[in-house]
Amino acid sequence: MAQLKPTSLSEKSISQNPSGAEYLADRGFRGLSLACGVATVLLLAAVLIIIGREAAPAISKHGLSFLTSAVWAPGRSEFGILAEIWGTLYSSILALVVAGFFGVSIAIFLTQDFLPPALAQVFRTIIEMLAAIPSVVYGLWGIFVVIPAIRPLANWLHEHLGFIPLFGTSFGGPGMAPAVIVLAIMVLPTVAAISQDAFRLIPYKVKEAAYGMGTTRWEAILKVLVPTASGGIFASLVLGFGRALGETMALAMIIGNANQISLSLFSPANTLASLLASTFPEAGQIEREALMFAALTLLFITFIVNVAGTIIMSFAGKQQTT
Repeated sequence: MAQLKPTSLSEKSISQNPSGAEYLADRGFRGLSLACGVATVLLLAAVLIIIGREAAPAISKHGLSFLTSAVWAPGRSEFGILAEIWGTLYSSILALVVAGFFGVSIAIFLTQDFLPPALAQVFRTIIEMLAAIPSVVYGLWGIFVVIPAIRPLANWLHEHLGFIPLFGTSFGGPGMAPAVIVLAIMVLPTVAAISQDAFRLIPYKVKEAAYGMGTTRWEAILKVLVPTASGGIFASLVLGFGRALGETMALAMIIGNANQISLSLFSPANTLASLLASTFPEAGQIEREALMFAALTLLFITFIVNVAGTIIMSFAGKQQTT
């Protein structure tokens, strides 16, 4: 019986015990990660403490009426941000609906072999470049391009469908509609990029299995791939919604900055972020305290949105595994 040749240590051992340097590098990385996590929590706590301390006089003076009033009159020391809360949520939700539809559609188009790889990469790069455009440039584009472009359609809708609340206000310039269009374009790269990653992470065997069951191309995409990538798609929507809530300069330039609550897409409105940006530089002490209260409210809304999104994604992931 032939004897096997002895093999060297490197040939017969698949893995070796970590060396002292590897142990040290691993512990250093763990310590650095822990330090970064603790620093992030401390930084968030410091921000909340500083803003909360500045907002404390306004909180004690106005209380919950600050959240239920739509009057912002510094001369009378009357402050309320209900209109700004409405404008923030209304514009963000509408923009997310538009950006979600087109973002997921773009992700499907670029990942499911509708285009040659080289051309798909060109489109992917163009979409990613949208995220690098400064917010103020989007605002200028909204003023000089979006508003003049939609004015004829807006006036026609108001003239013929003015009895519908969505078109019940005449359109003369800045308002909710141009703000939603610009905000949707700003959110689009986030939704599209993360949704593309979600589709790429799906094993190719899943698509092959769907085709093996006799599905058409679109049946495989809509009934198999989209549900499989739903966790990543929802994550992109949560991140996009978070960005839409905090967007400042572009909306401050084109939303109209009017403290009113309306369903009309053609009426001017306001958001919490644009209120802070446009009012804070010239605010007195009392108004400054009210603005800090508004900033604290915006932080709370953003926090609730992200926590709710994390819980829903975790629940959806458990449902898929079971």
